[in-house]
Amino acid sequence: MNSFQLPDFEINPISDRDAWRLCDFISANADHIKRYFPKTVAANLNPTLSNIFVLEKVSDFLSGKEYLFTLKEPENRKIIGLVYLKELRRAAKEAEIAYCISYDHNNKGFATQAVKTISEWGFNEQHLQRLRIIAHKSNLGSIKVAENCGYLWKETLLKEHTPPNEEPLDMELYVLQNER
Repeated sequence: MNSFQLPDFEINPISDRDAWRLCDFISANADHIKRYFPKTVAANLNPTLSNIFVLEKVSDFLSGKEYLFTLKEPENRKIIGLVYLKELRRAAKEAEIAYCISYDHNNKGFATQAVKTISEWGFNEQHLQRLRIIAHKSNLGSIKVAENCGYLWKETLLKEHTPPNEEPLDMELYVLQNER
């Protein structure tokens, strides 16, 4: 499995050893990420749930159903973010990228570096031709990441995402084509 060493952090495929670290990450960042990652937050509310979640995501990774990567600080291996390559449509050669970063690592370029890295991996290793990012218009940080990675706004998706205890939200679709 691929791991990526970047100057300030590393990107690793989810591992069965990540449950405690993932539970810690979710606990510290739940308020920050729950609106757009409600299923991930709900599945990691305690160490037992995190262990089940991690085992499922490792299985998904190995089977090629979905790819979850962790962003970790190199010295203490603390998880500081997640990047998913999900909603794979192999016949159409496309997938969605979703990402979140810890509140204390916002605006440092980590999410941009991670999305660029996983986008290239999706094109080169998974032979995808089109990647999508779906973001809410109020999530300026996520939109900035998409644009910094070369994704172009395509359209507004009506009632695309329903956060917990909210009405459905219109979301913005950003697309990146593999130019190779």
